[in-house]
Amino acid sequence: MIDDILKDAEDRMQKSIESMRGDMAKIRTGRASPALIDHLSVDYYGTATPINQVANVSVQDARTLAVQPWEKNMVPVVERAIIEANLGFNPVTAGDLIRIPMPPLTEERRKEMVKVAASEGESGKIAVRNIRRDANNDFKSLEKEKEISEDDEKRANDLVQKLTDKYVSLIDEIVKEKEADILKV
Repeated sequence: MIDDILKDAEDRMQKSIESMRGDMAKIRTGRASPALIDHLSVDYYGTATPINQVANVSVQDARTLAVQPWEKNMVPVVERAIIEANLGFNPVTAGDLIRIPMPPLTEERRKEMVKVAASEGESGKIAVRNIRRDANNDFKSLEKEKEISEDDEKRANDLVQKLTDKYVSLIDEIVKEKEADILKV
């Protein structure tokens, strides 16, 4: 019973970390990454479709993304979606290939990105703490129903706290890496 709750809590914490890593990938560091535009939707014959389902998004070099729509008539639509996303990108079209040069980040913009990364990290920590709270509530209800003893509940709460500490420190490491990546000129 306790092991099941602990396993569920750890699985959920792991998913929170993965989700946070995905959100962190969208934060611009000055290097080209397909994750920067993965969240964009393109009007594909009247349907909002993710950009990676209508085009191949790749890194051409350290500061340039290449977007190659699979249909030639989608080139202007994809280009318009990138411009309208207001990400500060200025796409350049050459035939059926759209190049997106990454403008260098200013110091002020880098500091803003560090704040965004810290806020993503804090959201991840909140998610982990909510999972801890849910697990502790489960243990408390088991103890009230006399399925486990008070000592077992206390031990289980300690184990969940250790799990929480582990994942919070992992989040801190991820945020620290991202901040170093953003501030690297």
